[in-house]
Amino acid sequence: MKLSIIIPVYNEVGTISEIVRRVRVVRLDIPVGYGKENGSVVSLDREVVVVDDGSTDGTREFLRTLSAEPDVTVVFHDHNQGKGAAVRTGLQHATGDVLVIQDADLEYDPRDYVALLQPIVEGRSQVVYGSRFRGGPTKAMFFWHMVGNHFLTLVTNLLYDSTLSDMETGYKAFTREVKDRVDLKAPGWGFDPEITAQILRRGYRIYDVPISYSGREFAEGKKISWRDAFTVLWMLLKYRFS
Repeated sequence: MKLSIIIPVYNEVGTISEIVRRVRVVRLDIPVGYGKENGSVVSLDREVVVVDDGSTDGTREFLRTLSAEPDVTVVFHDHNQGKGAAVRTGLQHATGDVLVIQDADLEYDPRDYVALLQPIVEGRSQVVYGSRFRGGPTKAMFFWHMVGNHFLTLVTNLLYDSTLSDMETGYKAFTREVKDRVDLKAPGWGFDPEITAQILRRGYRIYDVPISYSGREFAEGKKISWRDAFTVLWMLLKYRFS
């Protein structure tokens, strides 16, 4: 089984080297079954697909140094198009049986891949979201960001009859079957509600697992703001009633 790790990146020269290093060295030995005597371990192959979304801060220059690496594919957008567009490009180049979205800003820890992938490898689910609100270790996020996340997740659950705890999480893992059944179009921050809405509308149930989270400050480069909540809300309503 092969894992594709998709990293959309825009102006992350301070973190891109470290996140690529982390995803390349993290162990992908997934325990399956119950208990040490009856259980076993599945070791996954990996590929890393990095999509630079028109960076202007030196990120592109670093990524060009990775071109010769056998397990890394780097794709460049000519200009900034948004996270959703970068993820779509990454999905087009991915060849794995399972896919994970990995932000480039070090807020999410690749050591959580085991928790994300175990339900998929064991055949319990085809979609797994890593939740920042299920009790994992977290660096405190902004209060109003937390309120906004809870509100948008609540709207998702009401509209799609689900019980998610963190719809906006950056950690989303899914099988190639799911990838082939969604038709993503949103270019920017609408990616998370768009893929969630399409997954739920197609009858998949999303497995929720706790992850760690180390949120960064705006001074450290955090990009999303409260204004993006309107895009998210519109996307949820659009796919529910269209």
